[in-house]
Amino acid sequence: MDNTVQIKDKRFAVSIPEADILREVERVAEEINRDLAGKNPLFLSVLNGSFMFTSDLMKRITIPCEVSFVKLASYQGIATTGKVKEVIGINEDLTGRTVVIVEDIVDTGLTMQRLLESLGTRRPKEIHIATLLLKPDKLQVDLNIEYVAMRIPNDFIVGYGLDYDGLGRNFKDIYTVINEE
Repeated sequence: MDNTVQIKDKRFAVSIPEADILREVERVAEEINRDLAGKNPLFLSVLNGSFMFTSDLMKRITIPCEVSFVKLASYQGIATTGKVKEVIGINEDLTGRTVVIVEDIVDTGLTMQRLLESLGTRRPKEIHIATLLLKPDKLQVDLNIEYVAMRIPNDFIVGYGLDYDGLGRNFKDIYTVINEE
């Protein structure tokens, strides 16, 4: 069985199998269930990348909660610029609420910082961050990311919601680009 896939001009190899992902998602869900019991948190899933993580996470959340989906509009169309123009899709009143941002990956942290600033203007009681993946070596801002499923090196990855030019989100495993030099 070949553990590689081709997307456009790049080849990727499986780096994190689905079973490992789901085990860490289960752990994060248990931590959230414990920490936020009695708070009726609102989970805000950041589209498009976090849809699989959100789905698997929510199946394991046993406390009363709500889930909604937001999309970030950036100035240059590339989320990592950190230049978030607006947050699209929040119809809920966040005043006094416990909010959990569900993100697929945090690398520089600049986008997350802008999102926190934007959500803060809506007067939530508290904001927590849950991310599937964190690239600690790339982080440029000091963020309190309480729920991290996995820490990964600064590699280019696809799968489990993450894409390369819109492709590869549907893979159940996470793949890392193979350096073909």
